Amino acid sequence: MAVKKKKQDAKQLRFLMWHQMTHLLAAKMTTTVRPLQTMLLFSSTSGMVMEIYRIKLPGLPTEIGEGKPENQNHAIIFTRGEALQTIDMNQDNYFEEAFKMRNVLAEFLKPRRGDRRPTILGLREHIFTGSVSSLAWFMSNQETSFVTIGQRILANPLRVRFHYGHPDIFDRLFHITRGGISKASKVINLSEDIFAGYNSTLRGGFITHHEYIQVGKGRDVGMNQISLFEAKVANGNGEQTLSRDVYRLGRRFDFYRMLSFYFTTVGFYFSSMVTVLIVYLFLYGRLYMVMSGVEQEILENPAIHQTKALEEALATQSVFQLGLLLVLPMVMEIGLEKGFRTALGDFIIMQLQLASVFFTFQLGTKAHYYGRTILHGGSKYRATGRGFVVFHAKFADNYRMYSRSHFVKGLELFILLIVYEVYGESYRSSNLYFFITFSMWFLVASWLFAPFVFNPSGFDWQKTVDDWADWKRWMGNRGGIGISPDKSWESWWDEEQEHLKHTNIRGRVLEILLAFRFFIYQYGIVYHLDIAHHIKSLLVYGLSWVVMVTALLVLKMVSMGRRRFGTDFQLMFRILKALLFLGFMSVMTVLFVVCGLTISDLFAAILAFLPTGWAIVLIGQALRGLLKWIGLWESIKELGRAYEYIMGLIIFMPIAILSWFPFVSEFQTRLLFNQAFSRGLQISMILSGRKDKTTNPH
Repeated sequence: MAVKKKKQDAKQLRFLMWHQMTHLLAAKMTTTVRPLQTMLLFSSTSGMVMEIYRIKLPGLPTEIGEGKPENQNHAIIFTRGEALQTIDMNQDNYFEEAFKMRNVLAEFLKPRRGDRRPTILGLREHIFTGSVSSLAWFMSNQETSFVTIGQRILANPLRVRFHYGHPDIFDRLFHITRGGISKASKVINLSEDIFAGYNSTLRGGFITHHEYIQVGKGRDVGMNQISLFEAKVANGNGEQTLSRDVYRLGRRFDFYRMLSFYFTTVGFYFSSMVTVLIVYLFLYGRLYMVMSGVEQEILENPAIHQTKALEEALATQSVFQLGLLLVLPMVMEIGLEKGFRTALGDFIIMQLQLASVFFTFQLGTKAHYYGRTILHGGSKYRATGRGFVVFHAKFADNYRMYSRSHFVKGLELFILLIVYEVYGESYRSSNLYFFITFSMWFLVASWLFAPFVFNPSGFDWQKTVDDWADWKRWMGNRGGIGISPDKSWESWWDEEQEHLKHTNIRGRVLEILLAFRFFIYQYGIVYHLDIAHHIKSLLVYGLSWVVMVTALLVLKMVSMGRRRFGTDFQLMFRILKALLFLGFMSVMTVLFVVCGLTISDLFAAILAFLPTGWAIVLIGQALRGLLKWIGLWESIKELGRAYEYIMGLIIFMPIAILSWFPFVSEFQTRLLFNQAFSRGLQISMILSGRKDKTTNPH
């Protein structure tokens, strides 16, 4: 009878587990989840499943807050004991480390700073994904330096270590009575982990760090995954800057602890943004001096003696703009653990594998997303995937991801440097000219081409051809309701302006004021044209606007003609294009023969009018509602599409040229990836080549 009773109980238990599982799966598969949570219990007396209680939630579970902190705060009520460890899915553990858990838990019993006992125990992490590629190695070294020497200093003596996610151990009884281990409000608590540290510190807690135990951790290994993670962290730091937690901590810390807190949290991202802004201010200041004639006056006036002090200062700081300071903590940590000879060797290898290019590129990621969050808000969670697969990203994917954060800014700095190179003469005779401008050219090259340099098979000719066809198809597809951004340029363009839909009037005004910087090019360059004949009247600037408006009207006519006559009346459309071409040639002939236009004026006009058109696009995006009411929004969209085509062509041309040479792709693979991955990639290329030969014998 006892055996039969046990079999019956086991059968009933399996039925209960099956019932709970089907209940959860049904709730997961349905599109509308009931905002109810039930607790079921199997009764051994009646043999039935009974409902114990039902909780009515305040809304849909997925819309209350962010996913991970909601799960943590909900699960903490089902835990037992006095200590609680947070572990993520990208973590690993080691058998020998489990024996040390007893020692770690004893740390809660040791008073620190008087009678205060720790409320959060920070643990060291071991990054095990560093051998996949050079990017994975960079991130592994950076993360290792942060979770060791970084958090060690933050905990003692600075006392500003907080909770940075997995694998910290919490005093459960302390935190369950003080709001839980995460804050889960949408948007503001995007970086949910660190708010647990803020909360613990504000309520009298004490946070320590221990390195005699470690937990394994997998980091992002691909360029796009890393950039998504950096964008998420930068957005989170922007929201932290606006939060009341940071304000209260800043008010309650003493002066030195406040500075330590600032420079190790939001201050790092603010400094990154200021670093990029200083490059802009320097180049726009030089542009103003060159175009206004102030620089020429300084050089030609004998009463003004040019000093070398500013040049030497600029040359010195240009070296540190290469991202070398970000590598210093890594070198120190590797030197402490493996010896400084190994650290020096790793540093040299990292530089040969273009670590400076990678960190300079990530500087742009931090500055862009932090600045956008401060200006407009509206951060959102970005799923990185945390996959272990290194794969080739298409050109269209890279363009969508980095267009606004890097490519637009890189091309703006590129035009600034070209204008300064053409019209500026202050440092031409100086030996320091190369050092002053080299860091800025390096910044431009990193922002424009780093995603393709670190892209597996980024310079393979066949993949380059396929990427170009895919990008053209994406640019030409029409958008609409239900069409995802990766299928159509129009859908992506609308998604990129999502932050402007929810911003306030202050954000719109600042966006318009920032766009006015692009009008400086036209105002300055038109007075240096040969056709202007050194006339300084405002009439020259007015005539330049007539030319600009005429060019926009011609583009509008071509666009309207393509829509109305492009399919049914192709002859009419061709006649329209022929008439426009003849009119353009007639006007250019008159300008060359009568007015004294030169070839150099044409290139200068391109540098002058391209930024003006982009300023019109940016202002139109900020005034989207007004332009839709007037009926000019479609014209702004077509102008934006034309600029996207130009930017894509400028970025794609060097990639196509380098892909023409087979050794470039092989060199990139051997330089940036480990031997196993390189060998597998070479074998896959050989197999794909054989497959093509068998399918196409000609």
